[in-house]
Amino acid sequence: MTTAIRHPYLDHPGPIPFAHRGGAADGLENTVAQFRRAVETGYRYIETDVHLTADGRLAAFHDATLDRVTDGAGRIADLPWSEVARARVGGREPVPLFDELLETFPGVRWNVDVKSEPALRPFLDLVARADAWDRVCLGSFSEARVLRAQRLAGPRLATSFGTRGVLGLRLRSWGLPASVRRSAVAAQVPESQSGVPVVDHRFVRAAHALGLQVHVWTVNEPQRMHRLLDLGVDGIMTDHIDTLRQVMEERGSWA
Repeated sequence: MTTAIRHPYLDHPGPIPFAHRGGAADGLENTVAQFRRAVETGYRYIETDVHLTADGRLAAFHDATLDRVTDGAGRIADLPWSEVARARVGGREPVPLFDELLETFPGVRWNVDVKSEPALRPFLDLVARADAWDRVCLGSFSEARVLRAQRLAGPRLATSFGTRGVLGLRLRSWGLPASVRRSAVAAQVPESQSGVPVVDHRFVRAAHALGLQVHVWTVNEPQRMHRLLDLGVDGIMTDHIDTLRQVMEERGSWA
């Protein structure tokens, strides 16, 4: 059973399917072409990442450097946008700007990992200019960064827990005293960490008791998807967008 909707971002019937980096299994992660394929597959929630270029542009890109997935090289933070824009993911597709994504895909809701502290204020400024508060959930491994974002933007911004918040929720699920940030709307977590299970019945119950949704990343195997949906998680992030759609259609939960 899903929790009550605490923010318009979460207004979706049933568990939310997220296309992780648009569907990273296709090899063109975080590109307009891959995001378009996810949308054409039926996805309305897409996970992506942002880095700030040396001249203040917000690039939708996961790594700190261009080297792994593009034909370019160097740290995005050290490069002007003109140089980042010349790089090609998989040798084919350009790196997009996040403002381009908001404009190109007006029906998409974005789960955004803000990868660096310098990117935080420009990101919030962009969301404010675009009036996209209902279309964005901000996440980060840094609980301090997410907390700063929440303080700057207030309740109009949906946020998930950082690592410290997840730990607090895990401790509460074991019946141990721990504080958690009540302004979050979701716990976005791996199924396990370093071989230690994170998501189980107790964790899901503890989150739901606080009015939090549970979104699990990055889940690519059908049996794991079924197990998590049986546990009552509220969302799954996957690289294999066709697989997750098939699983959810089998369960009658694709919407």
